[in-house]
Amino acid sequence: MLNPLKKLTLWARQGPRTLAPAAAWWRSRRDWLAEHDPVYRSWSRPGRVEKLAATTACGLIAALLLALALFDWNLLRGPIGRWASSHYDREIVIDGDLDVRLFSLTPSLSVHGLRVGGPPWARGANTLEVGRIEGAVRLRRLLVGQIELPRLAVTRPVAVLIVDQQGRRSWALDPDEADDGPATLPLIERLSITNGQVLYRDISRDISLDARVTASETARGVEGQTGFHLDGSGSRNGQPLTVTVQGGAFVNIRRDRPYDFSAALEGAGSSLVARGRILRPFDFARFDAALTITGQNLADQYPLTGIATPSTPPYRLTGDLSRNGNRWTLKGIDGRVGASDLAGDLEVDRIKDRLTVTADLASRSLDIDDLSVVLGAQVQSSSEGDTVVGSGLPGKLLPDAPLQVERLRAMDGTLSYRAASVKRNDFALRQVRLGAELQDGILKLNPVAFAFARGTLIGTARVDATKDIPYSEIDFRLAGYPVESLIPARGGVAPLTGRALGRAQLEGSGASLHAFAAASKGTMSVVMPQGQMRTAFAELLGINAGRGLRLLLAGDQGVSGVRCAVGDFSVSQGVATARTLVVDTDVVVATGKGTIDLGAETLDLRFDGETKKPRLLRVWAPVTVRGALSAPDIGVDGSAITGQVGLAGILGALINPLVALLPFIDPGLAEDANCGALIAGTR
Repeated sequence: MLNPLKKLTLWARQGPRTLAPAAAWWRSRRDWLAEHDPVYRSWSRPGRVEKLAATTACGLIAALLLALALFDWNLLRGPIGRWASSHYDREIVIDGDLDVRLFSLTPSLSVHGLRVGGPPWARGANTLEVGRIEGAVRLRRLLVGQIELPRLAVTRPVAVLIVDQQGRRSWALDPDEADDGPATLPLIERLSITNGQVLYRDISRDISLDARVTASETARGVEGQTGFHLDGSGSRNGQPLTVTVQGGAFVNIRRDRPYDFSAALEGAGSSLVARGRILRPFDFARFDAALTITGQNLADQYPLTGIATPSTPPYRLTGDLSRNGNRWTLKGIDGRVGASDLAGDLEVDRIKDRLTVTADLASRSLDIDDLSVVLGAQVQSSSEGDTVVGSGLPGKLLPDAPLQVERLRAMDGTLSYRAASVKRNDFALRQVRLGAELQDGILKLNPVAFAFARGTLIGTARVDATKDIPYSEIDFRLAGYPVESLIPARGGVAPLTGRALGRAQLEGSGASLHAFAAASKGTMSVVMPQGQMRTAFAELLGINAGRGLRLLLAGDQGVSGVRCAVGDFSVSQGVATARTLVVDTDVVVATGKGTIDLGAETLDLRFDGETKKPRLLRVWAPVTVRGALSAPDIGVDGSAITGQVGLAGILGALINPLVALLPFIDPGLAEDANCGALIAGTR
C-alpha cells in the first residue's frame, strides 16, 4: 500500500498524461471555432472595423459613467413624483434635494423633503412626511438578488395612519390588496430615526394614538434612548391608552441573529406586557414573546385582537405568544379568570381575510359565578360593597346580556373546554364540558354537559347569528338530578325526594338568553319515576285538613311513596302550558293545570288532589303554586273552601248539624295513575 507522499509523486509524474486528452479536445474546439465562427474569428484577429466598434463602445460607456457621475439627480424629482402619483393615485412629491452616489461598493441615496399624500377619504392628511432619508445598499448582495442596507438614517418622519369606519387603511398604496400583516423589510445593519412621530386613528375601533419614535445606535444619542423606542399615548373607547415599545440598538444586525424587544400596552381597563424577539430582523411577521395580559373583561380585547369572546370577570393570563405569517399561537396559557384557573392553547389563523380560532382550554377548579358571567350574567356590586353576579334584570334568573352577532360573523373557529371540578355551589355541580364550532355566523354548541353530584344535564344548541336578531335552537336532557336539591328541607327533612328526568326542546329568536326564552316555542317535560314525599305534605296535597294538619303540628317525619310525578308542557311565545301535570303518591293523586311564563319568569299552577283512602275533614280546595320562579308561593284556593263551608252551613241548617260534616268527608275512591303511560307520553 502506497503512502500519501508516494501517491502525490506518482500523480505529479502522470499529470501531463492525464490532462493531455482534455488539452487536445480544447485545441480541436478552438480550431473549429476559428474556421467556422466569424464572430470568434473577427475578435481573435480584430480588423479596423472591430477596433473602431470596440473603441466606440468603450467611449460610450465612459461617457455614460461620466454623465452619471456629474448628473443632477434633482432633474428627476418631477418625473419620479408624477409617475408615483399617477401609479398610486395619491400625491407623492420630493420637495428637497435628491442625490444618488452610484460608484461605490455601497451605492447610496439621499432624499430631502419626501411627502406622500393620503387617499381622498383621509381628509387631506398626508400619510408620510420625511425631512431627510439617507441610505446605502450593499452592491454584492444586490447582484445576487438580496437587498441589504448597511445604513439607513431617517430624520423627522411623521406618519399619519388612518383606518376609517369601513376598514380602509390610508397607508395601503393598493387599496385592493389584501392585508397580509406587517411587511418584511430588507435587512438594515445600522438604523437611526431622529424625532419620529406616528399618529394612528382607527375610527372603526375608536382608537387614537400619538407616538414618538427614536432609534439611536450608540450612547451618543439622547441619554436613556439608545436603541429603538416608541412611546405613545391616546385613548380607546374614550379611556386613556399608553403604548411603549423598546428594542436594542440597530448595530451590526445579522439575518441569523434574533432582535430582542419589549412592549407594553395599558388602558381601557386592561394591560399587556410582552418580552420577546424578532427571529429574523425586520421580518415583523415572525416573532415570539412571553405575554402577560390582565383586564376587567376579555370581551374588551375584541377591538385589538378581532377575536370574539364571551364576557368574563377580571382576568390575568400568561403564555408564550408566537407569530408565523398569518398564524398566531398562544401556548401554555396559565392564569385566572375571576376565581377560576384557566390553562390551555390558542391558535389564530387568517384564511382569505377571515380569522379562524382554535382553542383547547381547561380549568382545574371552576367557580360557578364565573361560568354565569360567561353565559351572560353581569358582575355588580352590592350595597355592602361586595361583588355579586346578577342576570342584569332585577329579580330575574336568565341573563339579559345581548349576543354580539357582528363579532360572530367576522370569524370562524372551534372551542373545547372542560372543568375537572367546580367549587362548592347550591346545585351540587361537579364538572363542566363544552364544545363549540363557529362557521359563517352559525354557532353550534355540542356538547353542553354538566355533571352534578348526582345526575347530569347534557344537550346541544345552535345559534344562527347571520341575522340581526339571532335565532336559536336548544335540546337539553336532564338525567337523575335529585329533586331535594331544588326544594329546601323543612325541619331537617326534605318534603320531596327522588330523581328527576327532563327534556327541553325550544327554538326562537332573541339576542340574549332571557329574550330567547321570552319568545321561544317547543316542549318541556320533567318526570320523577319514583320517590318519597313527607306524609303530611302528601295529605295536604289532597287537602286532608284533619290528618295533614295534625301530622304537621305534631312534627311527624313520616314519608309516603311517590309512584310518579309527571309534568309535560307545550311552549308558545315563551309561555309553557301544562298538557299533563300529575303527582301520584301512596295516599293522594293530584292533577294540575296552569302555565309558566319564561319571559316574566313566573308560574301559575293549580293542583286538585283526590285521596285513595277515606278521610274525615277533607277540605275540597286546590293547591296553588304561584309567583316568581326563584321564590314561588304555595297556597290554597280559598274560593273553593268558601263554597264547601257554605254548603255545610246550608245542610246543617236544613237537615241536621251532623249532616253538615258530609262535604268534608272523602270516601277515598281515587285510583293509581297509569304512570307508565304518562311517562311514555312525555318522550
